[in-house]
Amino acid sequence: MTKRSPFRYFKTSPEIIRLAVMLYVRFPLSLRNVEDLLHERGIDVSHETVRFWWNRFGPMFASEIRRKRACRMRCYSNWRWHLDEVFVKINGERHYLWRAVDHEGEVLESYVTKRRDRTAALKFLKKVMKRYGPPEVIVTDKLRSYGAAMKVIGNIARQETGRWKNNRAENSHLPFRRRERAMHRFRRMRSLQKFVSVHASVFNHFNQERSLSQRDHFKMNRTAALAEWRGLCAA
Repeated sequence: MTKRSPFRYFKTSPEIIRLAVMLYVRFPLSLRNVEDLLHERGIDVSHETVRFWWNRFGPMFASEIRRKRACRMRCYSNWRWHLDEVFVKINGERHYLWRAVDHEGEVLESYVTKRRDRTAALKFLKKVMKRYGPPEVIVTDKLRSYGAAMKVIGNIARQETGRWKNNRAENSHLPFRRRERAMHRFRRMRSLQKFVSVHASVFNHFNQERSLSQRDHFKMNRTAALAEWRGLCAA
């Protein structure tokens, strides 16, 4: 059976929709910034159209990226995870964004909660382990909620804490913080959860670790990532 294209009812070409979604999610741009950039390329769309496109197709693109990456990651063992949480304000109320990062800096999971107690940590750990399986080592900060949650799961012996051991998780918050400032924060917990999931997948897809590879390898990987992006959700 032929797969039906998700773009079948849209007059705009899929290439333009993918470009608009990539510009908005990948770079710290506002909806009106994306509208102006597209206008310079001869594409006349409203910023509300860009908003509709990213809400409609962003989770779809992110889901396909996660599915492909999960298939590749099954060939490798889960060696070391880094877990960390950062506060995010929604309408002046403090919430917490939990993030799991592997030893190479790939964002595995992002999860938003109202609290950072044992219940929230346990829910986050169960969610990430259900998708990727248990790792050999889990590096966290000294928040007691992690230890309490791991006692329930039964892997307290795999936990490591240290002053600078969790820098990889701390650095993974920086792209989101830049994006948060451009969006002037969030108004709903649901929209925050939706955006961080899409943003993490797109960031993983285009993150080539430029400082760790030669120029020729970086250019080749960047071209391959862009070509794969242009083929997402193709019929």
